[in-house]
Amino acid sequence: MPARHDLDSERELWNTYAESTRKDVFESDPGFRWTQYAGHGPGPELLGSPESVLEVGCGTGRALAYLAQQGVKATGVDMSPVMVANTTERWGPLGVRFVCADVLSHLAESTETYDAVYSMFGAVWFTDPARLLPLVADRLNPGGVLVFSHPPAIPGAYGPQGMYKGGFAGKAMYTYRYSYTPRKWKGLLLKAGFREAEVYELAAPTRGHIGTLIGRAVVD
Repeated sequence: MPARHDLDSERELWNTYAESTRKDVFESDPGFRWTQYAGHGPGPELLGSPESVLEVGCGTGRALAYLAQQGVKATGVDMSPVMVANTTERWGPLGVRFVCADVLSHLAESTETYDAVYSMFGAVWFTDPARLLPLVADRLNPGGVLVFSHPPAIPGAYGPQGMYKGGFAGKAMYTYRYSYTPRKWKGLLLKAGFREAEVYELAAPTRGHIGTLIGRAVVD
């Protein structure tokens, strides 16, 4: 397992991502989807009917804003102060609370619990699941759910995968993403303390495009 990067370097990486985010993302209405494709796949029903949610690696916060409009107590954690400043300004008036923190530290130090925790191409993809998943399970209320989505693993390339972000947009910075088969993800979830788990790959709406891996797990 790779050593975890210096948090300052990780923060720089996600600040760069935040600074490159198109301004029209914050000008659009709240929206909620698990996949890369508009109008495709399941919606917030995968969360059940939560009164409170936490999004880990919340990025632009549009999904949290959508849930807040439905009366859900919505909290997001992201380690980029640039992104958190932008999301707080845009979605804070809707009642969404944004926390600027490393997700592992936040989950370990917080005593707050939630009916649902979720990640859309967020922290579940970029954080060691052996460390993250047990912390998430501890922060869920009885019967609470974790739901996450991200691209499926490249066949034959499983486990922590080194990758560069930045590329043509600026300095390339190194990080890891964690890619596993659905079967492996299910095993990781059950080992972390969830009593049941389902992980599957949803095909893309257009042939030849990349599908989406979706996982859902429930605690006792």
